[in-house]
Amino acid sequence: MQTAVLVPLAQGCEELEAVTVIDLLRRAGIEVVTAGLDEQPVEGSRGTVLVPDTTLDQVLGRDFDMVVLPGGLPGSDHLDKDQRLKDMLVRMNGEGKYTAAICAAPRVLASTGLLDGRRATSYPGSLDPDTVPGMVYVEEPVVRDGTVVTSRGPGTAMDFALELIEVLSGVDARDEVEAGLQRSGK
Repeated sequence: MQTAVLVPLAQGCEELEAVTVIDLLRRAGIEVVTAGLDEQPVEGSRGTVLVPDTTLDQVLGRDFDMVVLPGGLPGSDHLDKDQRLKDMLVRMNGEGKYTAAICAAPRVLASTGLLDGRRATSYPGSLDPDTVPGMVYVEEPVVRDGTVVTSRGPGTAMDFALELIEVLSGVDARDEVEAGLQRSGK
């Protein structure tokens, strides 16, 4: 069975983060389903319009291996206010499935308790470690702690997506995708 990842898209999401994750995971042969919080096209924080594959309501009962939350504002705030998504994140965590968030979106993981007692990162200032019980905030591009992966922002989106590929499909798949990207020094 093919690995499946859900990427929820909210109005005002950071489109560079969303598209980088979607593109790189698909290059690795991972099924990526994008879902809007409603039936409207999603306008990113920089004005790029994204058309989700489906709506969140249509995939709530589906089994995913990972949910990846793009950041950006006000996109992250919209994700954080969506109880359907938060319930899904908690359920997936309870099943030992992966959850991932970048930029301001780790605050959604924090508000559901998924960062309690974990190492995590985010866009500077978007996550207050004093409000998350036992969380250790680190200023690293990508942080993986168990089944939770967090990242800092648009500039770390490629590293974040490559880490997600490694988590889901192994280091060989990550290396193969990265080689095709022609990043300097690789």
